[in-house]
Amino acid sequence: MGVVYKAADTHLDRFVAIKVLPAEKVADPERRRRFVQEAKAASALNHPNIITVHDIAQATVRPHLMEHVDGKTLDALIPHKGMRLSLALKYCRPDR
Repeated sequence: MGVVYKAADTHLDRFVAIKVLPAEKVADPERRRRFVQEAKAASALNHPNIITVHDIAQATVRPHLMEHVDGKTLDALIPHKGMRLSLALKYCRPDR
């Protein structure tokens, strides 16, 4: 849905993630609407395996300012042919 960058929050001395729409998608109002909807949906959830959304900027691109979590990307974790259900559940369940 977007491109994520690691950034330094110099006010609170922490790393954050900033998610923005790719430049070629910014002009599409439907993509912008879905991008904001995604941030609002994530901000309504509270789960150890879901990042915290700190802010949605009011700029044209409306970047999301999110919690930064060290580790591998989903792209690196999920095999090309998909992930076994048992392994997917392991990532979804904080008690496992």
